[in-house]
Amino acid sequence: MIFNSLTYLLLLIVVVPLYWVLSYRARLLLIFVASITFYGFWRIEFIPVLMFSVVVDWLLALRMSTVADKQRIKLLYSSILINIGLLIYFKYLMFFTDNFIWFANIFGAKLEPIILNIILPLGISFYTFQTISYTVDVYRRHIEPEKNFLLYACYVTFFPQLVAGPILRAREVMEQFVGRNSFRIEHITWGLRRILYGLFLKVALADNIAPLVDDGYKLPVDTLSALDVWTLAFLFGFQIYFDFSAYSHIAIGSARLLGIVFPENFNFPYMASSPRDFWQRWHISLSSWISDYLYLPLTGAKVMNKSTEGLTISTTKNSNNLALYATWAIMGLWHGANWTFVIWGVYHAILVNIYRLISPLGKRINDRFKTLLGVTVTLPFMMLGWVPFRAETIDQTLGMWIKVLDLSGYFWLGMRENTYLVTFVLFLGVILLASLKKVFFVDLPQTNFAKQLLDFIAVTVMVSAVIVFLRPISQFIYFQF
Repeated sequence: MIFNSLTYLLLLIVVVPLYWVLSYRARLLLIFVASITFYGFWRIEFIPVLMFSVVVDWLLALRMSTVADKQRIKLLYSSILINIGLLIYFKYLMFFTDNFIWFANIFGAKLEPIILNIILPLGISFYTFQTISYTVDVYRRHIEPEKNFLLYACYVTFFPQLVAGPILRAREVMEQFVGRNSFRIEHITWGLRRILYGLFLKVALADNIAPLVDDGYKLPVDTLSALDVWTLAFLFGFQIYFDFSAYSHIAIGSARLLGIVFPENFNFPYMASSPRDFWQRWHISLSSWISDYLYLPLTGAKVMNKSTEGLTISTTKNSNNLALYATWAIMGLWHGANWTFVIWGVYHAILVNIYRLISPLGKRINDRFKTLLGVTVTLPFMMLGWVPFRAETIDQTLGMWIKVLDLSGYFWLGMRENTYLVTFVLFLGVILLASLKKVFFVDLPQTNFAKQLLDFIAVTVMVSAVIVFLRPISQFIYFQF
């Protein structure tokens, strides 16, 4: 089941009214059944894989509360190995097998390719991260293990975020299931608006950008100019932003229909003033997870008692750099079993490392000028980073990046004219919306006539666009991860 489908609309129509009138245990049962139904509409045979992860980590976390510290670390390692093992089998086994055969054949082994028919379970990269964070938090004593299996299962499988996030922490959600918020009509109106906004971004923008991106990346690199590469980099940057933020908007809006508040996952990332700032604005829940559960442990962070404020880091500059590159390489591979994703990760590690080195130079620069300069410099580098994310091969990635350095390639164009026009209009639209955000969505009161008029026009346009462009099947990009 996907968000932009009639079946999902019917699911919400059934679940939302029932949730507000049922008792506590009945609510949990409703959420669990609805979530399993939502997941089963994709492929019912992968429900056992999902439930295996849920049951194993729930039992291991419970066991942690009854054993000594030496046993606790063994249980934690068991949780991590089981979840990573699932990921390796379903997501990376073919990748590792193909690379092993290729490497062995270099030395004359003459091995034949192995054909493995493995289907990647939907959302496995996301729900395994959630269950890992739960067992780690229990091990760190940040939270107590949850004895109510149904409550824990609802946290992991909750249908709005099950497939592609946001990646939630247990303490962010479970207490909201326990203590249901009082019903207010604002929950419904606010949730519906976020769902509408997400549908607009998906079906009216991302899905209509996709054919232009696909056509551009099908062209031989030799036929592309430097301006073509920049255009495709920006165009895919807009496509993936609209597509993924659309999913997050619909997830956040769907949860709010039930009075459940999710953290925001995007905050105008293309207005970031540095690579670090970008990753504090883009896929915020993943960036936060990677920092807490991968990067900090790799730096040698020592976790003290019960609060994330108890994290202390005692490392050298070199080990921090090593942790930085290792983290980003792993983060790249998490996105996909292809060396292009590793290149994407290392590219961002290099940008972050360079920013660390030069950021002290800006301490005496005026803040406004520094922000403007930071946005101007950061945006093209972040967009160029999308090339390996979208490219099919390393050769295509390197070929497109080399084109950017070819000065003669800035004097001719190799694609259709409307591709450049669409990219320019999208660029202006993103800048304009980011500029108006503070004025119309923060500073002006709800009763302001201009704000109400703009709101009415926006809703009318989005509803019309969704009706016109809605397609029967249009998957979200992050479903493949």
